[in-house]
Amino acid sequence: MHAAVYRGSSLVSVEEIPTPEIGSGEILVQVEACGICHTDLKKIQYNLLEPPRVFGHETAGVVAKVGRNVRQFQLGDRVAVFHHVPCLDCFYCRRRLYAQCPVYKRVGVTAGFEAAGGGFSQYVRVMDWIVERGVEKIPDGVPFERAAFVEPVNTCLKAVVQCAPTPEDLVLVVGQGPIGLMFTMLVRRSGATVVTTDTISARLELSRRLGAAYAWDPRHTDVAAEIRGLTEGRGADLVILAASVPGIVDQAIRYSRPGARILLFAQTSETERIEMSGAGICVGERTVFGCYSASVDLQKESADLVFNGALPVEDLISHRLPLVKIRSGIDLALHPSANSLKIIVQPQEWS
Repeated sequence: MHAAVYRGSSLVSVEEIPTPEIGSGEILVQVEACGICHTDLKKIQYNLLEPPRVFGHETAGVVAKVGRNVRQFQLGDRVAVFHHVPCLDCFYCRRRLYAQCPVYKRVGVTAGFEAAGGGFSQYVRVMDWIVERGVEKIPDGVPFERAAFVEPVNTCLKAVVQCAPTPEDLVLVVGQGPIGLMFTMLVRRSGATVVTTDTISARLELSRRLGAAYAWDPRHTDVAAEIRGLTEGRGADLVILAASVPGIVDQAIRYSRPGARILLFAQTSETERIEMSGAGICVGERTVFGCYSASVDLQKESADLVFNGALPVEDLISHRLPLVKIRSGIDLALHPSANSLKIIVQPQEWS
């Protein structure tokens, strides 16, 4: 089969490698769509993991082989695959901090080499603990490219549940890339007023269409003043950071009221460092917290939101690329153009 193999030094190349063999409790999935996610991009760009690996974890496809002990799936089933699931029994799982569970931290989907998601390939091996509780069947009529959003929607839904916005809240979402736009849709469903920022005009336009009451370019608008004007001078009740640039937490402090909550969502690299006003947190009694990866508790709900069209995630897709062009997709995701958003890799296509 063909796969996009990370070889270190930020190099990814499409190569021919063996199709994975599966065990008795495992399935082999033919990958039909896999989204390019910034967590994988950071691993490639900053060489955070040892090569060789095949990345890609927003995976949807068709069951191509079934291990002899697998009962819940059969050949031809259309499935969306999570690459992490927790044990449900450890210290962290009992506190529903699933992403800190040692079993969760073990990647259970691979195209070969060290398990790393594997979705940037034609086939992936799904290991037994993922087969048991990390695979969702895709209903007939749902396109694979839409189904590939189940995992990223879950990560955003987990964060929104943790933030618990109310209809009385004004929520600022900083960054309107694919993740930021998913936050805009999900927070709007809570009844809260959503305002957003980005520097790409097409993203601001789409943000308004997907539920933002206001969407501003911070280079041309005094965002803090606009938010104060909407909140009787207070500031935002909640700020969600769906982007990562120097000074972004200090921005969030300026945009928010005393007692506000500030969610760090895009700060996923160990190399990132954050400076902020200590008084802005302490004296202003703000809460800064993080949320990472998916929740098994929300797996069915996130799948339903995607499958039933409640979230128009296909509006976020700007590019569909065959596997052979993945390098251009990675470069575009790292350096967005005026009209680029979510990039979907289709490993079975070759032109």
